[in-house]
Amino acid sequence: MNKEISINVNSLTKSYLSENKLALNELTVNINKGEVFGFLGPNGAGKTTFFSILCGLFPPSSGTVNICGFDLVSQLESIKKFIGVVPQDIALYSALSGRDNLLFIGRMYGVRGRELKLKVDELLTFFGFDNNRHKSVKTYSGGMKRKINLIGGLIHDPEVLLLDEPTVGVDVQTRNLIMDYLKKLNREKKMTILYTSHYLEQAESFCNRIAIVENGNVLRMGNPKDLILKENLHSLEDLFLKLTGRKITS
Repeated sequence: MNKEISINVNSLTKSYLSENKLALNELTVNINKGEVFGFLGPNGAGKTTFFSILCGLFPPSSGTVNICGFDLVSQLESIKKFIGVVPQDIALYSALSGRDNLLFIGRMYGVRGRELKLKVDELLTFFGFDNNRHKSVKTYSGGMKRKINLIGGLIHDPEVLLLDEPTVGVDVQTRNLIMDYLKKLNREKKMTILYTSHYLEQAESFCNRIAIVENGNVLRMGNPKDLILKENLHSLEDLFLKLTGRKITS
């Protein structure tokens, strides 16, 4: 029986007038519903371009993208309610409180009233904001901002979650809390997660499948443990080094 596809990407290509090389070169990948898929590569590999296209920020030069049964180019507005986006850059209003930021984000996603307030307060409690949910974001630590950034992508219970470096720059305890919660969402809600990270050990244990990309091309794709065994290596970092010739850096 064929699995339901959440994200279908076919021959996706992106070129920029200011660059001589392709940012993405006929990328093809199907991501199944409920799958955790890691999109991994060194700086300049095409990860940011790929995420930006899936979010609707950049149009593809050629190829097609289908998310939750909708065409990205012609049906972007229909797609938006199904996806949650957690960017690497903190996308918050520093003068507002964490709670007010989340209420604003929730309304942008179309969540309203009591439902929105209950959801925001539930997530703030889970992530440890009982004593500072009403304080302005500018007073928050980096880890606190990162958690609010994550919550913002989850307010509307998306079917597909796009995560760009969700744990970069946070302490180990915060990183573990975030990853445990993401695993819970994937396990209990079958949420599809597309994820990029510089923490290869984390990606190895978190992802059902990965794609290792460089210069807009897919070098390997598959289950991380299977790929490691096939190459007779010990870790995902070893595989990454073999394929790209360099360590992944933030």
